[in-house]
Amino acid sequence: MTAMIEIPNPYARAIAASKKARWSIETDVLRGRSLEPDLKYLPDSLSLVGQLEFLANDERRLLSQVQGRSYANIFGLVERYINAKVLELGRDHVLGDQKALEALVRFSDEELKHQQLFCLLEGQAASAMPEGYRFLLDPNEVARAVLSKSTWAVLGLTLHIELFTQTHYKRSIEPDPSLSPLFRDVFRFHWMEESQHAVVDELEWRRHDRGLDAEARERGVNELIELVQAVDGLLEIQAAADAEYFLAALGRRLAPAQGEQLRATFLAAYRFQYIASGVRETRFVEVLGSLIPRTALERVQRALEPLL
Repeated sequence: MTAMIEIPNPYARAIAASKKARWSIETDVLRGRSLEPDLKYLPDSLSLVGQLEFLANDERRLLSQVQGRSYANIFGLVERYINAKVLELGRDHVLGDQKALEALVRFSDEELKHQQLFCLLEGQAASAMPEGYRFLLDPNEVARAVLSKSTWAVLGLTLHIELFTQTHYKRSIEPDPSLSPLFRDVFRFHWMEESQHAVVDELEWRRHDRGLDAEARERGVNELIELVQAVDGLLEIQAAADAEYFLAALGRRLAPAQGEQLRATFLAAYRFQYIASGVRETRFVEVLGSLIPRTALERVQRALEPLL
């Protein structure tokens, strides 16, 4: 008799990876360190500071710090809604696949830890940077708005986010030796756990999709477009606030055309960071394209093109 081949539970692989990557905020990440006021936080390839040739080196450093501060705060914000959704998904497995349940419980625990880490980083940034910075986006209000959409759309947005976090770290943050070592380490450890979250996101998105009919999936596509467009609206708000904070902290007046270019660059950078780099991410396009007809995929691309 031919022996049966046991197919590994994909959630079990995510659990094993989670256990291997497990880290502590104080012991592994902070290690008694603080953000340095004389070093950059966000790399030039993400901040797009190279487009602002009129800025001096110390001004470029300040811009990277302003954007880096909001970069961390925005991740803390999105993890509020992600955690709420993960807890909701866990209910589907409570009396079913216990490996799936454990994977989601671990996912939730790690997202709570990430929120705590980014909160601590914000406190350090406040001590290292000039006064006047404002983060205008309320995590609970944003979470309520996102969670009002269908699970299909929310999981699509979540996979999009957790894939581009990996791309940002591996292609931009890790290779840049000029960044604050602490800031780089925060996103190194964040990346280690987000890599597994993206795996679980995809598993759950596919699982949920299998239970939908064409009409429900079409509604999900529409709502995914709406969510990304709503993200753009939030980015416009924070980009404007951050540009004004930077100009106030700059210590000199820019020419009107330079000021407008700076404001436009802040928004372009945030759109690149949170929309374009995810929508164009190969794995996201592959997964989305495997769930919906080509005509629907092209409709998503057309709808988001103005933001790219």
